[in-house]
Amino acid sequence: MHQFQVDLEQRILHGLSCEWDNALLLISFDLRRKMKRPVFILKDMTSKLGDWAHEKREIGLSRSFVLSHSWSDVREVLLHEMAHQITSEAFHVHNETSHGASFQKACKMLKANPRASGAYVPLSRRIFQAAEEGGDKISMRIQKLMALAGSSNLNEAEAAMIKAHELMKKYETEHIPENRSRDYFSVFAGKPALRHFREDYALSHILMDYYFVKALWVPAYVIEKGKMGTVLELSGTARNLQMAGYVFDFIRQFTQSEWRIYNFDCMLNRQRKTDFASGILSGFRTKLENESSVNKNDTASLSLVKTEDYRLKKYFSARYPNTRTFRRGSGNFNPGVISDGAEIGKTLVIRKGITRADSVHSGRLLE
Repeated sequence: MHQFQVDLEQRILHGLSCEWDNALLLISFDLRRKMKRPVFILKDMTSKLGDWAHEKREIGLSRSFVLSHSWSDVREVLLHEMAHQITSEAFHVHNETSHGASFQKACKMLKANPRASGAYVPLSRRIFQAAEEGGDKISMRIQKLMALAGSSNLNEAEAAMIKAHELMKKYETEHIPENRSRDYFSVFAGKPALRHFREDYALSHILMDYYFVKALWVPAYVIEKGKMGTVLELSGTARNLQMAGYVFDFIRQFTQSEWRIYNFDCMLNRQRKTDFASGILSGFRTKLENESSVNKNDTASLSLVKTEDYRLKKYFSARYPNTRTFRRGSGNFNPGVISDGAEIGKTLVIRKGITRADSVHSGRLLE
């Protein structure tokens, strides 16, 4: 085994321990006192992704799975095995089936997936599959329009993106009032980090306001730093998570590319990059708002505006019953750089829809 992988596995084991500590806070104090830190181990498993060994007090995860999947997927399997530990150590239940009522109760406490074992399909791929299986004429047309938005003709690209937004709105406004039962998921966008910048928060608000998802910054282990940090978690239907995740990645890559051009030979610092990126997002938000205001009196046209999905709101409230909103100070900023970014943001066109499962959620721990 190469030293790089040895070091990575040590960080992963430490990360599992940190995530276990954080998840412990989700259960009551009385149950917490009955829990003891287990031994964490990576094993060469062929038929399952993880296990809880009561006699050894050991949580084991599949080495090949951990090294080939994102931290979001790894964390999901860990919480599943931790639910087994709670069932045996805190509930003292040993005579039920492995996924019986007590285990289901533990999963609910931890917000864990009771199916994250055996032939389990990782969350990132399940979202892609659910969106594809639920495909319909509107979603197929949205995908085609997003591809057309890649046109070199600016007017054609703009028209394609606007039409795609209108169809997204049409789909939501037709399904939400019917109060149809829909499946909701929660998945990481981007990678966990110790620090997030002003533009990251601005982007999360755009996704919530215009792409039919809920967003929350949640604790997650940062492999590279060996510490707990935070990551943006998106909640919504598979189709909307697929689109919001793509928009998240597209805008971040677009901003990075435009910054390299803008900052060529300028030697501007990280604060100015934040100003520039915040400006791009401000300009893009203005574009979306203008798109809405132009069509607000046109009953034949449906622009991309906020639509309340009460089932999603209920799902999110059950997942996170105690959340709070806070405002971050803007600090020192450069109005000129922000203005330059805003002008670029007004020209931003989201191009080409998602076509591959690994486009939905990347970030494998070992390439």
